[in-house]
Amino acid sequence: MNQISVKTNFTSGQLSPNLYGRGDLRIYENGARTLQNVIIYPTGGVSRRPGLQYIDELSGPGRLIAFEFNTEQTYLLCFSDKKLRVYKDGVNISELETPWTEEQIKKINWTQSADTLLVVHPDVEPRQISRNANEVWMIEPWEYYQKDGCLYCPYFNFYQNKVKLTPGGTGGNITLTADADIFSAAFVGVRIKINSGEAVITSVTDSRHCQADVKKGLSGTGASSDWEEQAFSPVRGYPNSVTFHQDRMVIGGSKSLPNRLWLSKSSDLFNFDIGTGLDDEAIDFAILSDQVNAVTNVVSTRHLLVFTTGAEWMVSGEPLTPSSIRLNRQTNIGSYAKYSLPPQNIDGATTFISQNGRQLREFLYTDVEQAYQAKDLTLMSDNIIDKPVDGVYYQDNSVLYIILEDGTVSCLTTYRTEEVNAWSKLRTQGDFTSVAAIGDGLYFIVRRRENYYLERFSPGCFVDGCVSLRSETPQKDWDGLDYLEGEKVQVVADDFTVGDFEVKNGRITLFEEASDITVGLPYEHIIEPLPFVCEANKPYPPKAYRIIQGIFRIISSKSLKLNYGSGYVEVPLKKMYWDQILDSPPQLFNGDVILRSIGWIRDLEKPMWSIKSEIPCEFTLLSVVNEIKTKD
Repeated sequence: MNQISVKTNFTSGQLSPNLYGRGDLRIYENGARTLQNVIIYPTGGVSRRPGLQYIDELSGPGRLIAFEFNTEQTYLLCFSDKKLRVYKDGVNISELETPWTEEQIKKINWTQSADTLLVVHPDVEPRQISRNANEVWMIEPWEYYQKDGCLYCPYFNFYQNKVKLTPGGTGGNITLTADADIFSAAFVGVRIKINSGEAVITSVTDSRHCQADVKKGLSGTGASSDWEEQAFSPVRGYPNSVTFHQDRMVIGGSKSLPNRLWLSKSSDLFNFDIGTGLDDEAIDFAILSDQVNAVTNVVSTRHLLVFTTGAEWMVSGEPLTPSSIRLNRQTNIGSYAKYSLPPQNIDGATTFISQNGRQLREFLYTDVEQAYQAKDLTLMSDNIIDKPVDGVYYQDNSVLYIILEDGTVSCLTTYRTEEVNAWSKLRTQGDFTSVAAIGDGLYFIVRRRENYYLERFSPGCFVDGCVSLRSETPQKDWDGLDYLEGEKVQVVADDFTVGDFEVKNGRITLFEEASDITVGLPYEHIIEPLPFVCEANKPYPPKAYRIIQGIFRIISSKSLKLNYGSGYVEVPLKKMYWDQILDSPPQLFNGDVILRSIGWIRDLEKPMWSIKSEIPCEFTLLSVVNEIKTKD
């Protein structure tokens, strides 16, 4: 009897080679060997990914951040070396100077409240990026609350009461004398709290003496070891991460205090006055454990979640107050720290990259355990992630995009209620380096040769770095392609794929005149099934097998290029109807394509069929059924 192989969907995605012998698993039926440049739908089908539309050429490497005031007012922020470009609807509307270098933007962390974006980096003074009603953009340092000469920012005693400080007076300009070598030029501008007063260091005489300007009068001039300095300064570094939770600003870790949390006063985001511990006052505490693990991210969800390099924590309290706050370790996975990768909120769960940079974990609260668990979403595709650099969740098609150091993108289609976790890979001519989702748009920074470009997914376009040109008079010569100089491009003219051309002097010349063209770089989509597995009741694999017939169900497709054992061939999809002429553009095809194959396949590791094509048009595969004859 012949064996029937049925693949109804691809909801298990691209699987690891380690599973090629596990035909007994359900995911084997729904998995694939290769899924490249396709997007997997939660319903099970796979489609050729959209092409990338060219938007702008950048001055160098950058990082993208979404700025969304509401659904109608959305902006794209593009950070590069000491620069910030603001884009609205794909148009550059503003450019500002920033303090972050090319290397530092890889580890910036941020959070947004209304028209203000707070950005932190452990080596740079925190900044707030805001815009006014006239769309004028500004970058300014944080301004902590001040009253009666006091600055209500976080303070800390870095010497643990082991160094005494003696003020030379109680007001005006005074000398501060330490009994140990602690001062340096970097202390200029730093605030000191001592003897119930505050002073700002104006100059440093030597390692034990400095001059200070008293802002709030001191209670006396006696030597004291109970003094504090600003927790964030050029001496001690700045915050690692920031978020908002229960109407408080939350700062997670800093360069010198990597495992500490600061929560502002309730409804007063830049006021960190601890006061006497009343319910609405600020909160300041360390994460005490067996290791000093640096905080990488703080996330506001059902609880305040704290991700560190060695463990994951839950901060609870309803509401959070100095007396009700509780900190509990949940898991011991640890977060990736080479780059700043903000955890993504997906269907009520929070995903994060593990410490080794090779796993994506789903951090989810379970009512049964009354705790969080960290499920590994890469268990069945353990080679899909390695050294990630950026990532974002695109809610429109339920896909998480993770950019890797090698310039590829690992895509996870996830639909938790239906237990769908399907991985695929995206590639382009060049390297993906950053990604951001804004409204219904997905934007990328792409490096091609030595240049960097801002591009976005463009539905209906199936080439990369593309531009659409139009002329009222049909023509052969088209210019305006300087950014593609020297590249081999594909051209779609008046809905026909007309061939490959080389861009010379920013122009191409077509074979025939056209009114509308789309020009861009080709990319190849690949779909390959897992190796053939014989029936479960056979104790050994066959010596060979032959495909008698295959049924490929496709939808909304214009092209199918298939290898069924005899090399890749273009399968004709166009149907002739009485009202169509031979030279009309290809129509969308919906239905079953039935094919037959000849010859025996003896290499059982070889996929029984393969779909691979650079043709720039729509393609969606829903299911595949094969009738197979085996030879024992």
